[in-house]
Amino acid sequence: MAKQPGLDGLQHVPFIQTLFGRRSRRFYQGARIDAGPFAFQSNKPALSLTQLETNLVLAAVSGNTGYHHMIPFNQRYQPHLPNYAGAAGGRTFPSAAGFHTSQTFFTDDSGIYFLDTKNGQQTVPGCTDGQLPLQLLVENTRQSIRQLSNQRLYLPPHDPHIEGHNQWVANAPGSLFIIPVADLAEHHIANLCYYLQNGYALFDDIHRQPIDGLNSFKHLYDPDNLIPLSWVEQYTLQEATTELVTACYAGALMLQAMGLGGWMYNGVNPYSILGASGDPDIPGLGFRYDTDNRWSLPNPTGLEGVFEGHCPPHYTDMAAAVDLFIQRKFGQNGPFHPETPGPWQCSPKIRGSVKPHTEEFKECVTLQSTYIHRHFGRFPGTSPTILAFMVLQAQHIDLDYYDRFYQPGAYLQTHALHMANWHAAAK
Repeated sequence: MAKQPGLDGLQHVPFIQTLFGRRSRRFYQGARIDAGPFAFQSNKPALSLTQLETNLVLAAVSGNTGYHHMIPFNQRYQPHLPNYAGAAGGRTFPSAAGFHTSQTFFTDDSGIYFLDTKNGQQTVPGCTDGQLPLQLLVENTRQSIRQLSNQRLYLPPHDPHIEGHNQWVANAPGSLFIIPVADLAEHHIANLCYYLQNGYALFDDIHRQPIDGLNSFKHLYDPDNLIPLSWVEQYTLQEATTELVTACYAGALMLQAMGLGGWMYNGVNPYSILGASGDPDIPGLGFRYDTDNRWSLPNPTGLEGVFEGHCPPHYTDMAAAVDLFIQRKFGQNGPFHPETPGPWQCSPKIRGSVKPHTEEFKECVTLQSTYIHRHFGRFPGTSPTILAFMVLQAQHIDLDYYDRFYQPGAYLQTHALHMANWHAAAK
């Protein structure tokens, strides 16, 4: 990768500047606002991000940064290591108990892509000399990209697909449009394991009835302290949403450091993004979805061969989904396999100190999962299987617009120097 001032100087941009200088900067090169106090026509053509710029932003949103440290202690588990995590790799954003149930899609003028860093085993050397290995981070990100289409994601600029205040700018030509997506089914399995590990099982407060057969496992949990099914499902939704939001926020800080415009927002219909709007002319990302009279909205379940929810129809039944989730935790390359590398002085000893889930434990989790799927027709029962919520858009801002309408300070020095530092060779 050829060196250039933008990349070389990136590590020297003060963090305090990126944090307190963060703003939504929506007006891009090539944009037009037709009326109102900010009416303006850009005299520059739309400019796509370079491959380097794209990969740096993607690395910030969802880059694999080596192996995470896991949760080191819980009184209930001693002398064993708490066995919560669902993946061994760490990324640029936090994930509840190391579950890591989200992945990233993105689109630009060249097509639609999938970025797979959730299970990434590409380690990144530590910054013992005070310098992060940015070029290696970018290369690892590049190798994790899979192209799905050679056309930009189609999102009609009108209701109900894009909210009115975003119709002039969302997914605009030249922009990089990043979509983190969570598998709530996998996250919910992880939470059912987490709660059972800590002595809790579910009560169906929606149908106001106990879960059939659960009493057979009451020695694994406190039968006098059952937790509401709806509460745990809301917890799953909130945790996964936080994962998506913090991924976008990490990318938003990178925009400031690089001098790119853009912002994070949720003013785009997630069903249109995924392809579950019901309109065949708007395929979105092409996710499979179901409808049911019991639900007010369609339920997207996954994109076959790319990102499949941990539930039927992508698995034969919930038992198969639970089984694979637990296999990944304790199997080869999993967070609790002794041969999986790690950040510790003696990783085999640390990873090998866990107590694996027993067959009885797995049966209890499967029982609860199967009950939910059977009684609600989907999994989780009260929220979508696949969640898209927050997006990040990156683009080149038109400085003339900000100079015309704003006082000095509307953009950072990194924005003022962006074209010189990142695109000098193109001039």
